[in-house]
Amino acid sequence: MPERWLQVKGDPSVRAFLFEQQRVQSQFDEHLDHIMHVMLQLLTRKGAFHVKAHFSSSQLTCWFYDDPFSYRVYVREQATAAGFLRSLPDLSYEGRQPRIAANRIVPILAEFKRLRLTDEQIYLRNASINRINGIIGMTFSCDGSHYIDCEDFFRRLDCFGKDV
Repeated sequence: MPERWLQVKGDPSVRAFLFEQQRVQSQFDEHLDHIMHVMLQLLTRKGAFHVKAHFSSSQLTCWFYDDPFSYRVYVREQATAAGFLRSLPDLSYEGRQPRIAANRIVPILAEFKRLRLTDEQIYLRNASINRINGIIGMTFSCDGSHYIDCEDFFRRLDCFGKDV
């Protein structure tokens, strides 16, 4: 499989003030373990093939296999509500073979949590997993975005502040 890693630099004015900013605890941060569990269930049991966590604004954006042309947005109050996951039907990918195996989701989510909480100035703002195309997307506080193949993500964790 060829390596795929697209890095997009964002707004230069955001990068210019990077070391003058500091992460502010979001509503998602207060429930981070629960949000990671919800993302896991959405991606492995509820038919979501693409889930994006907007940590700073406390929302999940999801695309489901049974309606791939529409996305659904769940704010913190919905995603953390008792019974939220039970309100969604169990769905499979109906014969599609995801490029990201279910057993890779937990380690990816653990890295998202680490990247969100480890540094107060350079931190994860948004992160997505697309199981069908195998791509992980991340936007950081410096307004830089990365789109990287799942296996490349694990091979290159040192690029994201961790020695492999």
